[in-house]
Amino acid sequence: MQISFPSCRPDYCARDLVLTFPALVDHQPVQCAITAEALEDHFGARSLREEDLCDAFTEHRPDIEVAARRMLNELGGNPVLLHSGYFRFCT
Repeated sequence: MQISFPSCRPDYCARDLVLTFPALVDHQPVQCAITAEALEDHFGARSLREEDLCDAFTEHRPDIEVAARRMLNELGGNPVLLHSGYFRFCT
């Protein structure tokens, strides 16, 4: 499975308190997301504000993409939602 991540800004979903970002799995788009809680707990986001979440995502993007790649492989290329617990127990 070939996985890559376009270098675009993540999208903020206030309703779900997540940032979404695309992956390409075998050249097909797949949505990935990381919770605001994970960004606060593990990547230093200062608050739930979109700007703070995006700053933490940008600063730690390589680590987040490694986790997303691992999950994409485990889930057979299906959409991924990275929770705080994943980083607590799996990294």
